Amino acid sequence: MLAITEAAGGTIINRDRMWHYVEGIKNWNPIWTNHAIRILPGPSSLWLDARGRRLPVPLYPGFDTLGTLKHIMETGYDYSWFILTHKIIEKEFALSGSEQNPDFTSKSWRQVIGRARQGIPGPVKAFMEKGEDFIVERDLGQLVARMNALAGGEPLLDLAGVEREITARDRQLDNAFGKDMQIASIRAARHYLGDKLIRTARPHKLLDPAAGPLIAVRLNILTRKTLGGLQTDLDSRVLGADGRPVPGLYAAGEAAGFGGGGVHGYAALEGTFLGGCIFSGRAAGRAAARGVA
Repeated sequence: MLAITEAAGGTIINRDRMWHYVEGIKNWNPIWTNHAIRILPGPSSLWLDARGRRLPVPLYPGFDTLGTLKHIMETGYDYSWFILTHKIIEKEFALSGSEQNPDFTSKSWRQVIGRARQGIPGPVKAFMEKGEDFIVERDLGQLVARMNALAGGEPLLDLAGVEREITARDRQLDNAFGKDMQIASIRAARHYLGDKLIRTARPHKLLDPAAGPLIAVRLNILTRKTLGGLQTDLDSRVLGADGRPVPGLYAAGEAAGFGGGGVHGYAALEGTFLGGCIFSGRAAGRAAARGVA
């Protein structure tokens, strides 16, 4: 709709303010071309860059998307890796998109509560079995070899280096007072009953055979939308290049950029858009009503 409106004479501003995710995976069953899905991760997966180096504090799953995006792009590669276990994927992986969450979209509390039971959710299991970004192996050496193959065959990942990162992380679980900040955050999350039941796996060693098999997930940069939008006046009328309203054309919600394009700036927070949508929708509706009165 932004492109159609621009062709009709409207002006788009703040095009550079984009909404990105860093946990994107290719959809094995796409609805449209280049349809990607975002993983909504719990806190336990080990996050490595393309060369197998652990991401620095506090760039953990679910923490700081913008900080993680900046760090990943500075590595020279546009992807990264999760390494996790079967126990972690059972509890901590959810997928964005209404079609990936039938329990929520059907408004079934029974199905939602079912997430507390053991077992990988159906949509996640389908990606694990059919998605090209998922690798499942019991042997770490085989896992790393397949990770390198998926990345194009270039041996960016060194088995010894990856094992060293995993072992250093696992060693922190030998002491309840370990100083690894990710382990501490996992334990803190489990103090909340909801996270303990359906969102955060019990802390365990990634190389524990009883928790396996091991799983690696290639994470791609996913672009969702622009945070800019159509330039509007205070009545939510779309402005043209000459600064004048385009007759009969109004914009509301995120398409309006909230009254001027990108009012949330570069560091927008999820869950904060509703107010702008209501405000611009009311302004557009009132102005349109006056126009036909």
